[in-house]
Amino acid sequence: MTAVLNDTRTADHPRWARPALLALLLGTAVLYLWDLGSSGYANSFYAAAAQAGSQDWTAWLFGSLDSGNAITVDKPPASLWVMGLSVRLFGLSSWSLLVPQALEGVAAVALLYATVRRRFGAGAGLVAGAVLALTPVAVLMFRFDNPDALLVLLLVAGAYCVQRATETASGRWLALAGVAIGFAFLTKMMQAFLVLPGFGLAYLLAAPTSLRRRLIHLAGAVAALVVSIGWFVLLVELWPASSRPYIGGSTNNSLWQLALGYNGLGRIFGGAGPGGGGNTAFGGATGITRLFGASMGTEVSWLLPAALIVLVAGLWFSRRAPRTDPTRAALLLWGGWLLVTGLVFSFMSGTIHPYYTVALAPSIAALVAIGGRALWRGRAHTPVRITLAATVLVTGLWDFALLARDLSWLPALRWAVLVTCVIAAALIALRADLLRRAAIAVVLACALAGTSGFGIATAAVPHSGSIPTSGPSSSGGMGMRSSAELTAVLKATTSTWAAATTGDNSAAELELSSGKAVIAIGGWDGSDPAPTLAQFQRWVAEDKISYYVSGGRDRGSSEIASWVAAHYTAKTVGGSTVYDLR
Repeated sequence: MTAVLNDTRTADHPRWARPALLALLLGTAVLYLWDLGSSGYANSFYAAAAQAGSQDWTAWLFGSLDSGNAITVDKPPASLWVMGLSVRLFGLSSWSLLVPQALEGVAAVALLYATVRRRFGAGAGLVAGAVLALTPVAVLMFRFDNPDALLVLLLVAGAYCVQRATETASGRWLALAGVAIGFAFLTKMMQAFLVLPGFGLAYLLAAPTSLRRRLIHLAGAVAALVVSIGWFVLLVELWPASSRPYIGGSTNNSLWQLALGYNGLGRIFGGAGPGGGGNTAFGGATGITRLFGASMGTEVSWLLPAALIVLVAGLWFSRRAPRTDPTRAALLLWGGWLLVTGLVFSFMSGTIHPYYTVALAPSIAALVAIGGRALWRGRAHTPVRITLAATVLVTGLWDFALLARDLSWLPALRWAVLVTCVIAAALIALRADLLRRAAIAVVLACALAGTSGFGIATAAVPHSGSIPTSGPSSSGGMGMRSSAELTAVLKATTSTWAAATTGDNSAAELELSSGKAVIAIGGWDGSDPAPTLAQFQRWVAEDKISYYVSGGRDRGSSEIASWVAAHYTAKTVGGSTVYDLR
């Protein structure tokens, strides 16, 4: 039975493979690009930073929210490098912002296909690619301007490199995996490291060379990872702080502190300060069921039970296989990715949003494809056949439960999914697969019906704001909306910054409407210690700021707000309270 499950002999290039791949990629592109402009700028926070990067190269390099370089966004700038160049080339629009994200999604699907196909055939590669493409949270993020789209692409690229490295014990391919994860760190910091245990374990256990060489190769990959991160960290640390923007989200203007604090331990363990406690409600209560709960369940968990079942079953059935067995190596790679990332998301006590779960989508897709193929090939054996039937049945039951959470949307779909999955599971258990291809098609249709329906529904409606969610209902944004009168006032300015206001979202909306730089006092939520009152007073004295627009969250900037109110006269412009600082 072990030999059957781990048989990876496939035709390298069956005639149908290339047309099927082209159809998959074309369908993915249509899904991600269709009516893309309906979401506007999606997340105005990152849209404003991309606009700033298109106006000033220093802002582009550091990921500044404003072209005057007062403060950066609270993430490293890799995703903004891509969008900023697009906006510089094509001008600011929904399409120049979001098309790069969609293309990153198509590339991620293609890379996942290539990774799985190498050892498990074109059929498994197509299934993996289709599952990733149709996962609702993936549809959401690849049509959005958050950093997660580039993060997923780089993580899949890292997995591809580890797959190549494990096949031939290649230190060069493993080092390239380190480079990919390094740039993923420059996209969303320590979240990129969650895949490393799975990557390292797969290579350490399965690469066809001595233990000593495997350890040397892993050390080389770590070195490549450090170099690919370190160049930018050193650039930020060595660049004079007076001539670059403040590192938003940090407490001491340090990229390392941002990585370890706000975007690192603060996210995991919670506590006071940015990234700490207070925002876990967005992801639901901590615990092993969080990924299945009301906030995250419909984002990514449609095939999560199936992925966990085939992971456990695959490891059990391959327990007597040789050390270098490719099926077990793949299960360790993708299973390590899924388990470590999933457990961190489940138990982290700091800020978490449902869309973070897009990082789980490639591992779920790969496990379903690889494990499902292995179980299908071994279905002649009763334990394997029962496991496969149970996987299909559990998928149908869980999809039914997820679809029942919104009874107003396609209420008949959940019953169709449940009935077909029950029938398919019964046929598998009874070994009634005389029409082999038809049986495969039925199983795939059952497994993908729920997630694909919800994914397509996600693409059919606009999504915007800081905390988008997938599904058939639009998710809206937040932030200060600039009136036509206020926009005209800001456009007429010639100073370094047209205005200052509290909070990044408010500043971003003013920037996008006026095309001018606006200082986000206090950063994302008004709590960053930048700019200081003394710095703000100096900029005002130097005529670098024209207006102060009251509003937003004044948590960290009450001194500035009080000083402005005490020394300048307020007036109302288009419904906003504005102080003329000139």
